Amino acid sequence: MIITISREFGSGGRELGKRLSDALHLPCYDNEIIEMISKEHGLDAGYVARVSENSLRAAYPLTIGRRFSIPYKVMEQSIMVAVTQQKIVQKLAQQGDCVIIGCCADTVLAHLHPLRIFVYADRPSKLKRCQERAAEQEKFTVAEMERRMRQIDKNRAKKHELTASIPWGAKEGYDLCINTSGREIKALVPALAEYIKSWFSSEYNAME
Repeated sequence: MIITISREFGSGGRELGKRLSDALHLPCYDNEIIEMISKEHGLDAGYVARVSENSLRAAYPLTIGRRFSIPYKVMEQSIMVAVTQQKIVQKLAQQGDCVIIGCCADTVLAHLHPLRIFVYADRPSKLKRCQERAAEQEKFTVAEMERRMRQIDKNRAKKHELTASIPWGAKEGYDLCINTSGREIKALVPALAEYIKSWFSSEYNAME
């Protein structure tokens, strides 16, 4: 039972993944992957998180066929982080059932046939959730928060394009799409957990 969570920024996908892991008694991997990369390469976890979240198109100049002003060392580290992240995601999945949030796990683990979930929400709901959960030191205006939401989702979409033929967020690329607009995440989990159990049971029976 491997579950991958892809999500729009502010949709509550991270919370949903963690609550599902608790309900299903499965390990959940999110920031833990960042910490593993940080330890393996001796890099600051905050730096790894930023590199991991950004699009990696600039890290593949030969593929795109153009020159970039990004320092070579930064490009080299971006590629290193991406490769290490994929290896860690594969290793964690091979260890057993789990929930993996982000990291393009839906495409990296396609050969293992995970349950691929995409979480999304309308703009007001995402904005409200971001504002409620922003750290005290983050004093974003509404306009600034909206720009941040758009940029992060844009980066996630571009990063996803490097490992998938189906666009990020397109329903054809997922087994279940969840709209959390105006919903309390924890209220969705019980029914969703039962659905997941049934989904894996049906899949297992179909393979026999």
